[in-house]
Amino acid sequence: VTGVPDTGKSVLAEQFAIAQANNDYRILFVTVESPANFLYTSMKMKAEYLGADFSKVMKNVIVIDASANEEFRENPKALMDTMAYAIREKHTNSVIIDSITGLYEHKEVMARQIVRLFFNFLKKWRQTGLFISQKRSTQLSESAEAAGGLAVAHIVDGTIVMDKKLIESRWEMNLYNRPIGSVIRTVRIDGCRLTGHDARSWVFEISPGGTINIISPLEEFISRRQEG
Repeated sequence: VTGVPDTGKSVLAEQFAIAQANNDYRILFVTVESPANFLYTSMKMKAEYLGADFSKVMKNVIVIDASANEEFRENPKALMDTMAYAIREKHTNSVIIDSITGLYEHKEVMARQIVRLFFNFLKKWRQTGLFISQKRSTQLSESAEAAGGLAVAHIVDGTIVMDKKLIESRWEMNLYNRPIGSVIRTVRIDGCRLTGHDARSWVFEISPGGTINIISPLEEFISRRQEG
């Protein structure tokens, strides 16, 4: 999952974890940037807003706090050993790393190697993996490119691109029927090797409860706004 800052990547990861855990699937959540207590507070608020059973969510979400452990961030083997223990002992189904970029933020030349290490590790343990990846300011916001270059996106099985558009001109105001200064958020599957998928861009909003609410495909959103 890639995108520029403040596009909703972590929101998507947390909402995925809540939905899966509420359906009795076990999730391993590796938090690299936000301390575990902040993650707990954020997920509690989202679970309540979504009407999920938070006690069930907490029972099924296992958290590894790499934000407070430098060895986990600097030594992939140490982190993978801990993840392997959690996967084996807790019988998890999915793993979220938020963000994978935090594991190579000052050694970007190693991005491909580190992403491949964790990708192969999760394949070995038969886990569904969700890697959150930041974009650099020089990268196109709508592309599948992540920090570390396009090679990173080519390693994984699928890429979800999250983007946002600030309405800055009268033309954009008329196109989207939104006032200047407002933000249009979109999400799309850029590619997926494992299954057929909807390749359209979908408009979404972040609710007052901090959750993602999908509205409609972008082309329908624009045509409805123009007709209205």
